[in-house]
Amino acid sequence: MSKVCSFCGVEESKETPLLAGNEAYICSNCVLSAYKIISGETEQEFEGGSELLIPREIKANLDKYVIGQERAKRIISVAVYNHYKRIFKSTSRNEDDAISKSNVLMIGPTGSGKTFIAQTIAKMLDVPIAITDATSLTEAGYVGEDVENILTRLYQAADGDVEKTEQGIIFIDEIDKISRLGENRSITRDVSGEGVQQALLKIIEGSSVNISAKGGRKHPNQDFITIDTSNILFICGGAFDGLQDIIKRRSGSNVLGFGQDDSEKKQQEQLSTKVESEDLVHFGMIPELIGRLHVITTLDEISKEDMVRILTEPKNSIVHQYEKLFELDDTTLEFETEALEAIAQKAIDRKTGARGLRAIIEDTMTDIMFDLPEYEGYNIVITKEVIDGVGEPVFIKKSA
Repeated sequence: MSKVCSFCGVEESKETPLLAGNEAYICSNCVLSAYKIISGETEQEFEGGSELLIPREIKANLDKYVIGQERAKRIISVAVYNHYKRIFKSTSRNEDDAISKSNVLMIGPTGSGKTFIAQTIAKMLDVPIAITDATSLTEAGYVGEDVENILTRLYQAADGDVEKTEQGIIFIDEIDKISRLGENRSITRDVSGEGVQQALLKIIEGSSVNISAKGGRKHPNQDFITIDTSNILFICGGAFDGLQDIIKRRSGSNVLGFGQDDSEKKQQEQLSTKVESEDLVHFGMIPELIGRLHVITTLDEISKEDMVRILTEPKNSIVHQYEKLFELDDTTLEFETEALEAIAQKAIDRKTGARGLRAIIEDTMTDIMFDLPEYEGYNIVITKEVIDGVGEPVFIKKSA
């Protein structure tokens, strides 16, 4: 009869030796856990080695990379902490005491930072992440990508480690694009909408799913890998264009008269914080899916001022990256304040959000960087006129 740990029930093996006591055994993991409890080290660690950060620490790390969206960052920090605390600190085996997953739904316009927040959290916590677009998903049996292939992507991101996969994050973007056309259930299958929502229910809620390590369609003779999705954090994002009109009708608010642009914009921002589950159902999301996305947060459209901050403040900001590139050619780069504001305004005019900032700078810098090796020892100043395409950069020879 094999020996098992009297605390966690793990069987003895070469990888997991047991210490014998008086008619009892204990494994090394339980010894370590007991030491931490006795010494007051209450925070457990992830498999990757990084500590389970508290909400304030999670938000502080997000602040280094994500500009603005203060309320959303606080809500997500709490949700992420609760999710992983549930995995690593809960000791109850009683199903009545089971804590539900804190899956997240982020609602915000294009380029407001939904995907970036999810990526930053995964990197911060050292857990694998898979990012997919809901519009590419279809029900099993139709042309397109099976919903279960999302798990294959996460498994591949975890380098084939099942345990890491089961503690990872899946981000599903454009979730609003698979909404039903109407609130009434369709009699026939809706390949691109309700059917996909139904297919997502099982993996989001938590179940054991057989996947192919290489993805693609399943066939009877291939080997499968079983993934338990109970501890995978799902974060969904979408713009949900038109949702504010639904909230407005429910709340009975309206803006009348002319010259009300500022008032209407302020009211729209206030409405976005009042999203309720019934609004999302009216939009076309099925109640069962919304019921599994317990945390709902909204992201604001990024202002011009925040766009400028995004360009310069984060640790990995676009401007800092270009400054480093120029330094490699013994050249310094400088953006005038008016130039940064012009870049931000272009992104706003194009309605691309923060993700459009790099494309604007790339377009501006291509010709400059083509000749960059010839300007060794110069300080290059980018003005507003350069961004607008009506002027040339200022080249200043650095003193020896």
